[in-house]
Amino acid sequence: MNDTKTAAAASKVMPLGDDSDLPHIIVVGGGAGGLELATRLGDKLGKKGKAKISLVEKARTHIWKPLLHEIAAGSMDVSRHELAYQAQGYWHGFQFRYGEMTGIDRKKKLVFLAATYDEEGREITPVRAFKYDTLVIAIGCVGNAFDTPGVKEHAIMLDTPEEAERFNRRLINACVRAFAQEGPVRPAQLHVAIIGAGATGAELAAELHRTARGLVAYGLDRIDPEKDIKITLVEAADRIVPALPERIAKGVAEILRGLHVDIKTGARVVEVTAKGVKLANGDFIPSELVVWAAGVKGPDVLAHLDGLEVSRDGRLVVTDTLQTTRDPDIFAFGDCAYLVPKGADAPVPPRAQAAHQEASHLFTELQRRLRDEPLRPFRYRDFGSLVSLGDYSTVGNLMGFILGKSFFIEGLFARLMYRSLYKMHEMALHGPGKVILDTFSRMITRRTEPVVKLH
Repeated sequence: MNDTKTAAAASKVMPLGDDSDLPHIIVVGGGAGGLELATRLGDKLGKKGKAKISLVEKARTHIWKPLLHEIAAGSMDVSRHELAYQAQGYWHGFQFRYGEMTGIDRKKKLVFLAATYDEEGREITPVRAFKYDTLVIAIGCVGNAFDTPGVKEHAIMLDTPEEAERFNRRLINACVRAFAQEGPVRPAQLHVAIIGAGATGAELAAELHRTARGLVAYGLDRIDPEKDIKITLVEAADRIVPALPERIAKGVAEILRGLHVDIKTGARVVEVTAKGVKLANGDFIPSELVVWAAGVKGPDVLAHLDGLEVSRDGRLVVTDTLQTTRDPDIFAFGDCAYLVPKGADAPVPPRAQAAHQEASHLFTELQRRLRDEPLRPFRYRDFGSLVSLGDYSTVGNLMGFILGKSFFIEGLFARLMYRSLYKMHEMALHGPGKVILDTFSRMITRRTEPVVKLH
């Protein structure tokens, strides 16, 4: 038990209904991996009365996280891609529990949830606790500001759809403000600084180049996109997308420079102000719009989960069966889990493909656990990496397991492979029929809508 709120919740364990004698599996976190796992367990076990499946999530709707840069740029309508957890639970045999995990009691096997409130401050759900037999934590990672001054006040991270939409509104308002003001556009008024040139930062830079010009095309003709709008990509490492192969990095950099994106590598940010970004070498990047996409860490709550082991970056340390090192009844996977495979010198990377593979593995292994069968170790397979630069290009590599080589790909084929990752996620949630219908529906309606979000 971790604090006074969770202590109070201990006496408020919520009843599970007539089937409470069934084994109860609670999945905390409705991201790509967590929602896929809850959906498949609900279909297999929940609907058939073999287990009680619950999904705990602090948001009410799900968006695939790799799409957040498109939301921030305004090139994607959230309403057409978000999924209500309550409805998904109804369709697929799991119970949705609305709230944020604040702690656990490993001895009593309780997970504690904070109270939730509406926009007027009225309580929706009280502080609660739910009893589990197996707990699976999949709450992802959050941006790491490394205690840099000014980030919280003047920059926006892209951890949630709400933050991505907030940046998009800030961008739209800045363009409208510049168009409506009496004087000319101020220097740096429409400059965007993206801190962190990983895949998210690079993808956002390309999307912003297109959508910012789209905004201007819809009547804001006092703004000259070539002169007034500037995008700067800042990276502390010696090259962009440092976690990916060098050939991919060179391809991405070449395309971005062709779009006149200013790339600064070996540049460490020491402060973010209302007027721009200060670098360690004394340089100053004028910008009134700043996105922080550098570094990730485990959410703070992971360090306060009744003594579970965490890594230096705040993620839960797990064994090769994805069980936490200090409690075999608690599993963790996805970005919030820290797993160094046997024989490897680095942890499994925080990527969507890793979360998808781990969700599929746990779907099988949790059923074995219910049958008291030994758990098998997880084996990560790297299928390659892709970076989507919007309508301009997609570059990446695919792993060839037969020949043991990596193949560089770009252009249309790479873009189709990138989109297939999202379709695989949708297939895991909805099945092929609904995905095909939704795909055709989006293709049709997209022709009648603006190419960028205007509000």
